[in-house]
Amino acid sequence: MFYPQFKIDSKIQNAAAEVMKKITPRLQEIDEITEYNQQKMMAAFHEAGVSESHFVSSTGYGYGDRGRDALDMVYAKALGAEDALVRHNFVSGTHALTVALFGVLRPGDTMLSVTGIPYDTLRGVIGMTGDANGSLKEFGIHYKEVQLKADGTPDYQAIEQAIEPNQKMVYIQRSRGYSLRPSLLIEDIEKIAAIAKKKAPNCIVMVDNCYGEFVQTEEPTSRGADLMAGSLIKNPGGGIAPTGGYIAGRKDLVESCAYRLTTPGTGREIGATLGNNRELFLGAFHAPHVTGEALKTAVFTAGLMNHFGYDVTPAWNEPRADIIQAVLLEKEEALIAFCQGIQKGAPVDSFVVPEPWDMPGYDSQVIMAAGAFVQGSSIELSADGPMKPPYAVYFQGGLTWEHAKLGVLMSLQKMVDKGLVTL
Repeated sequence: MFYPQFKIDSKIQNAAAEVMKKITPRLQEIDEITEYNQQKMMAAFHEAGVSESHFVSSTGYGYGDRGRDALDMVYAKALGAEDALVRHNFVSGTHALTVALFGVLRPGDTMLSVTGIPYDTLRGVIGMTGDANGSLKEFGIHYKEVQLKADGTPDYQAIEQAIEPNQKMVYIQRSRGYSLRPSLLIEDIEKIAAIAKKKAPNCIVMVDNCYGEFVQTEEPTSRGADLMAGSLIKNPGGGIAPTGGYIAGRKDLVESCAYRLTTPGTGREIGATLGNNRELFLGAFHAPHVTGEALKTAVFTAGLMNHFGYDVTPAWNEPRADIIQAVLLEKEEALIAFCQGIQKGAPVDSFVVPEPWDMPGYDSQVIMAAGAFVQGSSIELSADGPMKPPYAVYFQGGLTWEHAKLGVLMSLQKMVDKGLVTL
């Protein structure tokens, strides 16, 4: 049953119903993971002894902010880490990753990326792009990488050969980014970590965990990773956190990151929360459920777009390591139409018409659709992609399964209206 305002063609409705019958067992599997992760989050809240007093705001230096400290404990427990640093003043996932890198690497150290070239915005941090001002490179930190195999999976043999006995950091990007390689399951990360520790027992295994939190029942820090970071306007903020990010992992490493975020000697002991605590706690509580809603939407999108002849990755019935669904649209106009349809299906700024633009940090024009309650939030319904072959759209998010499903159907309807899909 569809609300008449949205004018979804009956043939699209019928296709959606057919896809739903096929994917129902997979949706049930997601529900089981979500239920377990919600229990895990509840246990974290209980262990941290969360109370209303933890929602109180602090100002100035923020000394004695009990809420800030309890929030760190909640995330540490929920993420299977010794410690966590959760702050509203992390401006993005890239910022949290940067603080972590600068927190534990020193001049002369080498960062070895074993999942190929990192995501676009991190390349400037490393010093691969831009003028290198303030980059790791400028501070004398070296960078090397191991390419993925032709099928996009980790080259375990090459990784083992590349790791030196004194290797300081082995860096893993869990999610695909703007590429078509598979995202990494926890089992893949565990295997890389085991190889790294065998070759270099003292190395730091660090994971860019963006888009991957609460997709499986465990996190990288439960399976061999020493440190990981991510954004609160993706999975772990539950669509409620207004901004922020986190770093989680080994206690000594998190402490070093805290010194980088503020100052040596003060670290995590300062930092006013300015009234954000309640939203951050609430976002954490909702995170497992909201992530599950986004996963259901991704599975549905994969099934529906494949039904109409498009290649998708991952397929609807494949294991998932993050919330991102890639659809190979093959044509520039199809990518634009898909994103415009998602925008039209958003609760905020539905009247806006996205167009490709020169976005800082990217090597081609990018089109982005995101009508979100939190600007740029990728856990909310959104879609984006670079304007270059194969014109793949990277679709993610959805606070509620019901709304996100409608958004996908509106996107397909937009493509039909422009004559790009034949029913």
